[in-house]
Amino acid sequence: MKGFIAIAIAALMVLSFVSVASAADTIEIRSPVMAGNLAGERDLSNVTLNSTTFTDFAAFFYDIDDGIGSEKIDIITASTTDKIPEGDLIYTSNLQTVSFSYEGWADSPVDNTFDKIGFLAEEYVPIDEDPSILSKLILDDDEKYTMRVGQTLDLGDGFAITPKQIDVDGNKVWLELTKDGKFLDDDVFNAENSLDNSSWDYDTTVGGEDDIVIMRVHVNEVFQGQVDSLAIIEGMWLISDEAMELETDDEFGKFEITSLTAGPVGTGQIVMKTTEDITLSKDSSIEITEDIMIKTADSNDLRFYFAKEISEPGTYEIRGTVATPDASITGISTESWTAASFAGFYYDIDEDISSETLTAIVEGATNRTIAEGNLTYVSQLQSVSYTYEGWADSPVDNSFDKIGFFAEEYVPIDQDPSILSKLILDDDEKYTMRVGQTLDLGDGFAITPKQIDVDGNKVWLELTKDGKFLDDDVFDTTGNMVNSSWDYGTTVGGEDDIVIMRVHVNEVFQGQVDSLAILEGMWLISDEAMEIEDDDEFGKLEVTGITTGPTGAITMDSTESITLTADSTKEIAEGMSFKVADSANSEVRFYPFIEKTIAGAVVDDDVVVDDDVVVDDDVVVDDDVVVDDDEVVDDDVVVDDDEVVDDGDEEDPGVPGFEAVFAIAGLLAVAYFVRRN
Repeated sequence: MKGFIAIAIAALMVLSFVSVASAADTIEIRSPVMAGNLAGERDLSNVTLNSTTFTDFAAFFYDIDDGIGSEKIDIITASTTDKIPEGDLIYTSNLQTVSFSYEGWADSPVDNTFDKIGFLAEEYVPIDEDPSILSKLILDDDEKYTMRVGQTLDLGDGFAITPKQIDVDGNKVWLELTKDGKFLDDDVFNAENSLDNSSWDYDTTVGGEDDIVIMRVHVNEVFQGQVDSLAIIEGMWLISDEAMELETDDEFGKFEITSLTAGPVGTGQIVMKTTEDITLSKDSSIEITEDIMIKTADSNDLRFYFAKEISEPGTYEIRGTVATPDASITGISTESWTAASFAGFYYDIDEDISSETLTAIVEGATNRTIAEGNLTYVSQLQSVSYTYEGWADSPVDNSFDKIGFFAEEYVPIDQDPSILSKLILDDDEKYTMRVGQTLDLGDGFAITPKQIDVDGNKVWLELTKDGKFLDDDVFDTTGNMVNSSWDYGTTVGGEDDIVIMRVHVNEVFQGQVDSLAILEGMWLISDEAMEIEDDDEFGKLEVTGITTGPTGAITMDSTESITLTADSTKEIAEGMSFKVADSANSEVRFYPFIEKTIAGAVVDDDVVVDDDVVVDDDVVVDDDVVVDDDEVVDDDVVVDDDEVVDDGDEEDPGVPGFEAVFAIAGLLAVAYFVRRN
């Protein structure tokens, strides 16, 4: 038995190193808002903006350096309702020629550019100028990678290169290319010879087409380090060797391909039209392709935008509309962004409310100077409704104030933008809970039903933060909205009795086993405020004005001159920057952007798996191992095995963690049978 215990403990120790990834958040990238110009009319013929392109929809492929993009969606209907008739929503993507990111290849007499096309918000390379054969663009960069012999560089999609030998005296390196660990090709390159001799073009068959170059790698130099011979790789380009082949009449969501035209820029094109009517019902998300949807406002006014939702772990850029300043005539060029033109800014489509405006006055003969004080950021307080509509009937507190601040949502305390609390939660989901179950609200806050009285229609709730008691109260679900809602107040930013949490108890009932309470309507802000004063600096911006009240606002101006240097990123404030094209002074292009990250499982690249580990079936267990029966067990440790059940219509993905439980059970079973044998 002691042997079994030893093996079981070993199994548990192994599993303790397995981290379980948490469920990913999503990032929404939206187009400009499209709306009718008549209040209360759901009439598409009155929509003033009826198309979105790569310049204003950040999900679409756009190359700022070359000023090139592919994709466009048009609404061509003259419908006087909110229905887009079949065939009247048109998607078009045009083939474009772009430069490699590695500028050294621009000097090559051949192959100094490549063709690219966006397709449904993803970047592809059309094979031989044919948009019906698309290969996914995997890599296109000009980073430098210093490598030693035997070191493997993962290029993505299973491809990898490895220096097999480095000859420093001869300035040569022998490289090997593999995919999924299998040999594909190798060659020797001389870093001193011409660009062609120091670049590796690997070709294969793609989509039935022979001799298609799918990889380019440039060897910049080789040299002797303190210990090893080293090679520097600079310039990499890679596409997939597995093509997506398109045909006329192929369907993608609600679209069908109606035209495929091969040829160079100006000719190569994909056209798709919708195969059914699309009704823009209010408060809906209408999937038109696997990744792109139309979102409509919960309003009698017709208002909607196109959106792409991303859930894949990674860091994503959300950009504003591209600015092309021209100060040659008037001496200045004024560029401005609001939530309508910059998806990074806060926007409430249901109430058509936004806060933030960024204005840049560009001047100078080169169109590249934003003088001190000529970059202005303004954010205004707005009053919005709670997501839970039940509170709209409350005689008091049926709305709250909100303000966007550098693309994040905050609540100004007592209509004062100098005291900002982060908005943590605002939803109308239903949560079914039993006694003792804990619901995590975010930022350390949690609520737990302590007792449920079904006969009396009452529930006793407790609020904690970081496991510490804050408050509790009893609520009657048969009373009015005030009696069934919990408003918890505390001190925030020096202001007393600030409501930071609202929770509505919808009902209590007797389940088959337990008494249950349904919570519907939750709102929570942080109890730790960000306090702002005049002259506070945020990056290159300084607070120059704060006004309070229903029309309260924060105003900031730049404290120094900003030069829009070609091929640069200029930070405006923490988390927000300008990206500037690598272009001539006569073709200056730039846009504001923020970056959002979706967390994923962290992979430790240093972990080495040794396939030669030997399992000894003759494991000897020391029978003299002593188990201390006096070991102290902390009876206060509570393990909450219950999961909160969300009564929403959609089935939630399984909570990560049960895989580990099954793995433990399996290992224990194996350990048991090994011991028996």
